[in-house]
Amino acid sequence: MTGHIFGLGIGLAALGVGIGLGMIGNGAMQGMSRQPEAIGKIQVAMLIALAFVELVCLLTVFIVPGSLKI
Repeated sequence: MTGHIFGLGIGLAALGVGIGLGMIGNGAMQGMSRQPEAIGKIQVAMLIALAFVELVCLLTVFIVPGSLKI
């Protein structure tokens, strides 16, 4: 039973990360279309934000299940 709960938790984390990545990309594209002269700065900020959001998924998938004693 606990395996199913962990699977559900990992799936929900991946879903949240996917939504977050989409929102970051959407905001970056809108910002780039409004201010084309700031594309470089927006891309750097977007990539940093994407890395932090993706880290949540990686921590959930790899580190959290390994650190739990079942």
